[in-house]
Amino acid sequence: MTVAIDVARKARGAYYTPSQIATFLTRWAIGDHPGTVLDPTCGDGVFLQSAGRELRMLGVEEPALLGIDIDEEALRQTADRLGPDNLSATLICSSVFDVTSGTLSPGGPGADAVVGNPPFIRYHGHVGDTRAAANKAALDQGVQLSGLASAWAACLVHAASFLKPGGRLAMVLPAELLTVNYAAPVRDWLKRHFGRVGIVTFRHLQFDALANVVLLLADGEGGTDAAHIVQATDASDLEHIVPFLSGRDIALNSEKWSSLLLTDRQATAYRHGVDAFVGLEAEYGRIELGTVTGANEYFVIGEETRREFGLTEDQLLRTSPPGSRHFDSLAFTAADWERLREDGNPVWLFRPAPEDQSASVEAYKRVGEGLDIPDRYKCRIRPQWWRPPGSKPPDFFFTYMSHRFPRLVTNDAGVSFLNSMHGLHLAVDAPAFVRRALPLAMLNSLTTLGAELGGRSYGGGVLKLEPREAALLPAPPLPALEAFWNAIKSEWKPLNCRLHAGDWSAVVDRVDDVLLHSTMSMSATRVQLLRRAWDAMRIGRLGMARGRV
Repeated sequence: MTVAIDVARKARGAYYTPSQIATFLTRWAIGDHPGTVLDPTCGDGVFLQSAGRELRMLGVEEPALLGIDIDEEALRQTADRLGPDNLSATLICSSVFDVTSGTLSPGGPGADAVVGNPPFIRYHGHVGDTRAAANKAALDQGVQLSGLASAWAACLVHAASFLKPGGRLAMVLPAELLTVNYAAPVRDWLKRHFGRVGIVTFRHLQFDALANVVLLLADGEGGTDAAHIVQATDASDLEHIVPFLSGRDIALNSEKWSSLLLTDRQATAYRHGVDAFVGLEAEYGRIELGTVTGANEYFVIGEETRREFGLTEDQLLRTSPPGSRHFDSLAFTAADWERLREDGNPVWLFRPAPEDQSASVEAYKRVGEGLDIPDRYKCRIRPQWWRPPGSKPPDFFFTYMSHRFPRLVTNDAGVSFLNSMHGLHLAVDAPAFVRRALPLAMLNSLTTLGAELGGRSYGGGVLKLEPREAALLPAPPLPALEAFWNAIKSEWKPLNCRLHAGDWSAVVDRVDDVLLHSTMSMSATRVQLLRRAWDAMRIGRLGMARGRV
């Protein structure tokens, strides 16, 4: 029975909060001005219990406590928790999105403090009428959420609608608030809606959510361009933290707040390191998008299909297959391409000449017509629906979507590429050694940390860099790259073998030592700070258990 209840609770995204965190948030939210306290997703009642105790300490005999939860069992747990303290609350069994400030307290001023831990329901479980109601509630507050948004995002925005002017909002939220793309409208709303925004981050995971959390403190009106950030080791540190005094203010001059997850020392190490690096595109060449076919399943074919229709190489382009899983080393060679072709992978891009009316081309075009390919948007707007644009083979592939880190891969095969990756075309005056040195040098902790800070985190932990973000990725300047290459070129093959075998961590260690420490004179302590910062951000993005990659 206990197991069944636990499974049902997690399906609702209900991860109950330790009392240390609840006490910290409610104490700040109530402050010196006791009033009505609302928990819009009250769960087991820990926030209402903490609020009731705090109000009693301030001399309030009958604390005004309000709780909403969709689960009747959770409300019973709340009542049971409040009973021993001789506390009571007005409890409403409903989805929070079906409750408005007007129905909660008709004619009243709203709540003085809103506290809680919104449900951590991922987008794939946040569907149907519940999602529709959540998105409408957020939109009513001027926040338009995407289809990838988890339930907490709408709940946070809707919760603020219950606040009276001057009230305080204090919430436990996933660290996704600071990093993921779908939370960008929420971050913008926080900047516009509140006069102060405070964030407490943790070095270690808290309670049983199996994902990093942060604590959000917000009050005031008129908007803000900065957040007050405090880093804690774990919940036991909270008793020593004074909100808006214990940490530091960081300007919110970007749509991403990823840098708030760095400690003071990590942020300083990164800032000093970046000053010695250059932008990837500014130093080495031009980032370019791959070919957009409009229907990869039709235009990108394997050897069997090529032979079936009798298509010749002058009617096709050799290309890297869709995706980037086949890039498991520092270079993609002609032999790699041949192995993919022999294994049946789609390595040919159908792209006959405009005047080609051969029987083989016409037969394959009829297949596309039977699949309604000409009606696809990208195909419909082309002069010839059946002839996608051809991308010039780049010098490097750039794996812009990844779980671990983005990589440069030398295009020794000289093949074209699709929009599942970017391409980097070297500047015409780039020295020859750059083709070998740059992909290896980019596997350093400062560059990979820069990718975490500059990229966009999506569902499932995928990190994505758009061309503009890839162009700004920190890279070693050319003189440092040359010195690095002279020191490590004899190790290129064994390091490439280690990367191919999946031992990427050892490769990063070696590159850090030769590039950051020896070549660019960073102290071992600073290099270690960068590595730990990158590890923490990557693990946090992936949302995995403590200590695992």
